[in-house]
Amino acid sequence: MLKILTAALCATLCFSGLAEAQDRKRLGYGRLITNDFFGDGEDRWRTGGFQSSRVWGPTWDGAAPTGFGQLLELRLSAEILAPDDIRTPDPGDRPYAGALSAGLHTHFSRGPMEYSVGGDIVFLGPQTRLDELQDAFHDTFNISTPSDAVRDAQVGNDVLPNVVAEAGRSFAIGESTSLRPFVEARAGVETLVRVGVDFTYGAFGQGELLVRDGVSGQRYDVVQSDWTGFSFVMGADIARVADSEFLPASSGVSPQDTRERLRAGVMWRSETGVSGFYGVTYLGEEFEGQDEGQIVGAIRWRVPF
Repeated sequence: MLKILTAALCATLCFSGLAEAQDRKRLGYGRLITNDFFGDGEDRWRTGGFQSSRVWGPTWDGAAPTGFGQLLELRLSAEILAPDDIRTPDPGDRPYAGALSAGLHTHFSRGPMEYSVGGDIVFLGPQTRLDELQDAFHDTFNISTPSDAVRDAQVGNDVLPNVVAEAGRSFAIGESTSLRPFVEARAGVETLVRVGVDFTYGAFGQGELLVRDGVSGQRYDVVQSDWTGFSFVMGADIARVADSEFLPASSGVSPQDTRERLRAGVMWRSETGVSGFYGVTYLGEEFEGQDEGQIVGAIRWRVPF
């Protein structure tokens, strides 16, 4: 049923607004890199990820259009998850997993509410070659590489659908501060419902399109406005988890029922358009037997040519 739902959603997004397709143009691009090396310096669990977005639409006037499917986002992502010790993991630690995904999402607004809805196709397992990529990268920098036993026990090959939906509303608190409660639902690779809040001090996000990173919860700008200077962000959310394909029953590891995230970051943009972002996110325990949370860092830079 989920595969049918995802296919129907993608088809709806692809064919909605075809009458206006000739007027659709590229509006922006954004990306975010996450890695625990930029956070607590460990090489474990949610150890590395990348997410990028390319957006097309008829126009951008500082807010998402009201029509479903008018603004389309092509979203690409990759993620590696690993046990605490990638050479000889303890029994009960999470299995190694690699995931690659591609999907189509739409952003729209109705009154003060902002919505994002989309579907992805996710490739899991050795077929992604992410274990080989990590092995080569670690070998180049003389870092411990995943053992053959860890790679052999990784989550197996699969192709799965994933549906993501978010609704939020921004509240201005003075001229330079905003608060944005949101709710998010995911079904497929990980099935959960999440509620949270984003806090921004500065102009980041004003008149811009922001997309949320799936790992850290940090938001990155895809359609930018012309503000300059510094902005500071904070946020928190909690999720109720029903299932995770990253923790299959065959691994003997069960997901925690709840999952928490706390995050903060700083965004800087110059008058020439050069910009940079650095943020950290605390990820609470995700599986039974995990003895502590972790801190992952997130970076993004932009140099216009």
